[in-house]
Amino acid sequence: MSPLVLILHLFIGATLAGVGIVVVLVSGWGGAGALTASVVAGFVLAFPVARAVARAMGCE
Repeated sequence: MSPLVLILHLFIGATLAGVGIVVVLVSGWGGAGALTASVVAGFVLAFPVARAVARAMGCE
């Protein structure tokens, strides 16, 4: 895994986790479990997205 993928993961993961939190709060599921699940989902989904972005940039 290249350093670029890890750097992209930081930004993409934070963005996806933030979007997940907004979606959970807007939908009315303000519980701790739902918020934690949205953050974990954003973190996990950021790995393939970051890799795809790095490939699109031609760096991997």
